[in-house]
This record gives sequence, C-alpha cells and structure tokens, in this order.
Amino acid sequence: MSTTHEAGWAHAPGALRGPAWLREPADPDALVPLLWSGTARKVDGVLEVGGVLLTDLVAEHGSPAYVLDESDFRARARAFRDAFADYDVYYAGKAFLCTAVARWVAQEGLCLDVCSAGELLVAERAGFDMARIGYHGSNKSAAELARAVELGVGRVIVDSFAEIDRLAELAAGAAAPVRVLVRVTAGVEAHTHEYIATAHEDQKFGFSITAGDALEAVRRVLAADGLELLGLHSHIGSQIFDSSGFEVAARRVLALHARISEELGVTMPEMDLGGGFGIAYTTQDDPSDPAQLAVEMTKIVEHECRALGIEQPRLSVEPGRAIVGPAMCTVYTVGTVKEVALDGGARRTYVSVDGGMSDNIRTALYDADYSCTLAGRLSGAPPMLSRVVGKHCEAGDIVVKDEFLPSDVHAGDLVAVPGTGAYCRSMASNYNHALRPPVIAVRDGETRVLLRRETEHDLLATDVGEE
Repeated sequence: MSTTHEAGWAHAPGALRGPAWLREPADPDALVPLLWSGTARKVDGVLEVGGVLLTDLVAEHGSPAYVLDESDFRARARAFRDAFADYDVYYAGKAFLCTAVARWVAQEGLCLDVCSAGELLVAERAGFDMARIGYHGSNKSAAELARAVELGVGRVIVDSFAEIDRLAELAAGAAAPVRVLVRVTAGVEAHTHEYIATAHEDQKFGFSITAGDALEAVRRVLAADGLELLGLHSHIGSQIFDSSGFEVAARRVLALHARISEELGVTMPEMDLGGGFGIAYTTQDDPSDPAQLAVEMTKIVEHECRALGIEQPRLSVEPGRAIVGPAMCTVYTVGTVKEVALDGGARRTYVSVDGGMSDNIRTALYDADYSCTLAGRLSGAPPMLSRVVGKHCEAGDIVVKDEFLPSDVHAGDLVAVPGTGAYCRSMASNYNHALRPPVIAVRDGETRVLLRRETEHDLLATDVGEE
C-alpha cells in the first residue's frame, strides 16, 4: 500500500531518498556516457562538448544556453539512414529545427517532417528539397495547404475529412497531383506518457480503423481529382523503447492496406510506420539502437505481408527525438542553493539556476525526468541529493526532480542537463518575460551560433504600447 501525504508526495515518508532507480554515485563528478552526446567528456571536472569547454562557452555566450553537438547529431542521423537503408527516414522538425539543422538533415540524406507553416518556412529558407518533405498536422488551414501545394511538398498526411475537402479543392487547380498519405489510428496503447501516445482511439489524430473512418477517408481521397494516394500513415506515440507496439499497429494497418487493394482495386505504393523512438534521459531508460529497431520492424512487416499475401510497400519511419534529443545539453549558472526543512525533520536541497520552465517545460508538462552534472569545476565533495529548479514564479518550475550533485555546489557553479535537444528549444517560451537562450553548435573545438539569444528589443518588438 502506497503512503501519501496531504501536502504532496514530496513530504511522504521516504520521499527524500529519491526514486528507486536513482543510485548514489561513487563519484558525483563522473558522466554517465549513455546520457550524453558522443563527444562529451570531463576535463579536470569541466564538461567539454565538441572539443569546447563549457566554461569557455559560457564566458563567450552566457547562460543558459543550449549546446548542440554537431558531430553527434550527424552521426545519429547517419545511423538511422544506414540502418533503415531501404526506408525513407523523416527527421522530426517539431523536435528542433533551424536553418542550419535543416541543411544538416539534407546533407545526411534524410527527409524532413514538418507540421506547421513556420517549420515549412524554415525548410524553404534552408533550400530543402520540397519533394522530400512530409507535412503533418491535425488542423491545417486552407492557406497552409495552399502554400504546401504551391511549393510542391512531397506528401501531405491528411488527418480529417475537412482537410481532404480543403486539399482536393486546392489540388484541382494545381500543376501536378498532390501526393497524400492517410493517417490512421490503429488502437494501440503505446507505453508512454498519455499526452504523447497518439494511436489510441480517444485523441485528436487520424482516422479510426475500427470505426471505418480510415477506409472512408481512402475512398474520398481516391474520388478527388488532383489527389494521388500514396498509402497509409500510422504513429503510435513518442519515447518508445521497443517494437512490440509496432507489431500490433503494423498488423492492423497492413490488414487495412490489403483490404483496400482487394475491395477498391488500389495497390498503394507506400506506408509510414511512424516511430517516436526513445532516448535515455536518466539511467532508468534503455533505448534500442537504430540497427536493432530496423531489423525488428522489417521482420514484423515482412511477416505480416507474407501472411496477407501482399507485396511489401515502400516504408518510411520517423525517429522523432532520437536524433537531436541526445545531441544537445543545456548549461545553466547556479544562483541560489537553499535547504528547506520538511515534516519529520527531513530537509531538501534546492539548487536554483538561471533558466527553468521557459527553456524546458517538459518536466512540468509531462512529469519528465532529467539528469544533470556539475559542469564547471572538479569538486571531490560527497554526493548530495538535490532538486534543480528554475527562476520562474511557479512551484512546478523544476528542471531536474532528483539528482546527486556534489555537496559543495554553490552560486556561480555551472550545471549541465543532457538530453535537451528535443522539444526544449521548440517549446521554449517568454514566461515571466524571460529571454529565450541561444543554440550554440560545437564541433572540433569551435562554436557557432545557430539561434542567437533573444534581446530586450526582441521582447518588446511585438508590444505596440499605448501613449
């Protein structure tokens, strides 16, 4: 029986021991390689990424700052490209996108998935081949669809009957057919957070297979002049560590694929299996490598196609956060260290940094777990269970819920959090009128600003004011 406390879980007996998976380290200065990008290491206690000491980076660019390991990003992109050599691999623009990253994606031979007019604009600015872009979204406006048609986006993933109608009207006057995938919900419960599980029935994405909406959507696409049906699209969620959910989803989606061929006389050339592969945020996470995922998913599809007696379609996958997530860390400066007395004589140490939920909302939004390390010096002090929090006026402004830091951590120290490449900068805000941090690429001992730090001028630029 679990023990609760009316003031919240943090005050319950035993809460200050931290979660069961968190182990007190023998050396709180050491890195756990699984959590960090490939070039990260400690040099006399100072964290170095891409050959750049973070003390030097902060001295030049300030903190907080997102630090993107370019070599690691490219290596992960190539790993997925090579493992899924017979597939099209779509990088998730929503995880993190800027002009330079779009160009890296193209240079490493990946396709690009966008889900807004703004992401499409960045791709256009980067000179990305529009034929290699997929356009997602559950509420694309007529203007957004018109822009996609005008630019010649390679495929539009339709998500509602209304969108099919909008797109058909635009496609009727287009110079070339608009290529379409129909997003379907396979009724699979992915083992992930409720808000990032996307294939169960009661959510906003796609057409239900079991309710018959998916088949009806296919009929409507086929009946529309100017639309070319490529196939079906399925996505079961994000931060997924094994292929078991894909097995169930593939079985149901391929069964629909076969039914469409038999009943409607249409053999669709493609199928997108989604992805959303997980990364290691903490030592409790155990992600699969791309090669293993490719072997397992290919076997699943081959088996189901043989059982159904159908030809295997051209496959696509969307790795999601798995490329950019581990390639970035965020570096902060400590401002305040405070011990707080709790009921029963327990005490919690709060380590406050110069960022927070404005640059990483995931802890507050998804109850996400992160790790961190002292990044600016060698300590040698014994480990101390700490909570790293931000500077915002919210009790839920937590960056790292539980982590062992050296017990001599103090104001002015640097703390770095790994695994912040996906969704942290993309979901960053100006809450409390904070300025969004820069994204600094590091490689071979050099730094390059990809997104500059916002300024006070940026903050006031949209405030029209009143005299």
